[in-house]
Amino acid sequence: MLNKYVGIFLISVFIASCAQIILKKSANAEHKSFIREYLNLRVIGAYVIMFISTILTIVAYRGVELKNGPILESAGYVFVLILSWVFLKEKMNSNKIIGTILIVSGIFIFSL
Repeated sequence: MLNKYVGIFLISVFIASCAQIILKKSANAEHKSFIREYLNLRVIGAYVIMFISTILTIVAYRGVELKNGPILESAGYVFVLILSWVFLKEKMNSNKIIGTILIVSGIFIFSL
């Protein structure tokens, strides 16, 4: 299963996770109007990044079996946890850490 397409898939998941953090940052910011809340540089940029992620995922599925897609996609939970801790200053508690360990364990178990 480990090939360049798995790498592309994981990059795609990481890019989508970054877009989610950008959207969250935009949602937390104050905006001058209702329209600016949805049409600003962060939101538009995040959706462009999501589109790129989607294209990469389509390319990755050329070499990744369909049954392995959801397994690789679950790495996004780990990426979002780490990125939100770094950029949004969200606190990690024991439940989040245990959940992340379970997710990573599941990725390894099902990828064998």
